[in-house]
Amino acid sequence: MPINNFGYRRLFRFAGYREAEMAAIHFVRKLEVFAPLAPDGEQALHDLALKRPRSCPAHADLISEGEDPKTVYLVLEGWACRYKMLEDGRRQILSLFLPGDLCDPYVYILKRMDHSIAALTPLKVALITPREFEELTDAQPRVVRALWWESLVTGAIQREWLVSAGQRSSLEALAHLLCETYFRLQLVGLEKDGQCPFPLTQSDMADALGVTQPHVSRTLQELHDTGLVLLKRRQLTVYDVDGLRRLASFNPDYLHHR
Repeated sequence: MPINNFGYRRLFRFAGYREAEMAAIHFVRKLEVFAPLAPDGEQALHDLALKRPRSCPAHADLISEGEDPKTVYLVLEGWACRYKMLEDGRRQILSLFLPGDLCDPYVYILKRMDHSIAALTPLKVALITPREFEELTDAQPRVVRALWWESLVTGAIQREWLVSAGQRSSLEALAHLLCETYFRLQLVGLEKDGQCPFPLTQSDMADALGVTQPHVSRTLQELHDTGLVLLKRRQLTVYDVDGLRRLASFNPDYLHHR
């Protein structure tokens, strides 16, 4: 399903400042887990997240393949994805961006995008200019270390997705996606009592796993029948984390949390 490109001027409207202030903690908390930050580094990250908050409607492109990337996007609230679209309209979701994630932090080095980034849900992002980003990294070596750590984790996640596409069964791959997302949301404080948001549609899951939507529907029912999880009303409930990990052959070491 193609994702509409609304264009920069129509895409964003100002988000509430207080909402952005509350959401900025996801960004700081995540990087703090990757590497210890100095107090002034934490403050600099927080200020950057608050500087230029915007809202984006679901299913709109933040930036499309072929465009000149001039902005770094920080996800404050909602979910986004990196994707490629084939000429016949088939979409492959390559990765998910969750609250606290930077969407390709060094992408402005490129002259044009080789993929697209889109909102999967209503999205709140902070817009960071290349100059602001470079001033931050020049002044804060610990932040640079945390960002490098995050980049390595992003690569590790990509490798696990490749293993799922090539070797895991559909049930294992879906269980692994749920498990990975659960742990990533737990990291930034968005999991509570075994529950976390999971707003992906069956179409989104199909495009992430490289299968058809009816196949996702059958596999999801099979997963529900295990009694390990329940996915309902955009909410994931994990009843047995260890059981889900065993089913997915999930080892969280690749997330490289300290």
